[in-house]
Amino acid sequence: ILDKEKRMVAVKVLNLQQKGASKSFMAECNALRNIRHRNLVKILTCCSSVDYKGNEFKALVYEFMENGNLDKWLHHDRDNESPPRYLNLLQRLNIAIDVASSLHYLHDHCETPIIHCDLKPSNVLLDDDMIAKVSDFGLARIISTTNDASQNQTSTVGIKGT
Repeated sequence: ILDKEKRMVAVKVLNLQQKGASKSFMAECNALRNIRHRNLVKILTCCSSVDYKGNEFKALVYEFMENGNLDKWLHHDRDNESPPRYLNLLQRLNIAIDVASSLHYLHDHCETPIIHCDLKPSNVLLDDDMIAKVSDFGLARIISTTNDASQNQTSTVGIKGT
């Protein structure tokens, strides 16, 4: 729970023992802070600190998605005791449109185009109104293009997941 509004949040704690995790943290923060779209998960804040043992600690705080991820709706876990959830045709179509809308924004309307590179049902979250939001930019690629007359190239800069 975050702030006096008692908002539920999701916290992604990075494993800093993994090579490149700190660099990935900064890259993910930079990529997500400049993009705003109704179908992209919203980063609320980030935390970079030292824990009580003196170890470095980094985490990203996201808005909480009440209905979990799309994978749980499409593939019921038989070990889970809760009853299976189903999506009707209209819900499935709306989710597909939401995801397509977010990708269109990332590819064509960001100042610097971003390619997600890890789009799968578990990275599509559903809010309490069943609006789909694309999440987990750990493998995203930021595409920078140079339109110089003497040089026309496209390069990718990876944001490695943790």
